[in-house]
Amino acid sequence: MNLSKKNYLKFSLGLLFCLLERLIPFRAPNVEPILATMMPMSKAYGALMGFSFAVLSILLYDTLTGTLGLQTFFTAGAYGMLGLWATHYFRKKEANRGNFVRFAIMGTLFYDAVTGLTVGPIFFHQSFTASLVGQIPFTALHLISNIAFAFILSPAIYNILVRKKKENKFAPNIINSNLQPKTT
Repeated sequence: MNLSKKNYLKFSLGLLFCLLERLIPFRAPNVEPILATMMPMSKAYGALMGFSFAVLSILLYDTLTGTLGLQTFFTAGAYGMLGLWATHYFRKKEANRGNFVRFAIMGTLFYDAVTGLTVGPIFFHQSFTASLVGQIPFTALHLISNIAFAFILSPAIYNILVRKKKENKFAPNIINSNLQPKTT
């Protein structure tokens, strides 16, 4: 895969987009476009970029907000695994709304099970039952927002990532045209 400076610019803009959205005050928890942005990144740029995008999204936010802790590494690791899984999932699948939504459902359930059922009991000494019951409304909101973002944002982001400069079909290509008239 040929990764150009343009790809890294788009990667960085995706990180900035997710970071700024997460910094919006008083937003509902887990209503964020990380998964919806990571899926097209994984499809367009491969495993390393998908994994890196997911992990850096979590690390940047937690570092900037002063919430960096052991839970950061659970959440970053879970998102990193989703980045790798997305690369595998989209290797043989089209980048369309249906596939983005299907992966968003599976990915959200995986992420919330891994993080929601481990971080509370391990770090905050919650009982597993309390963690499970508390996770249900949180996961419901997370699913709804990730499905909406996957349906709306993911196809648009993918198109931006893979867009190639189109030739202007109305302007002649003077460089490649033969300016000499035919005399035969």
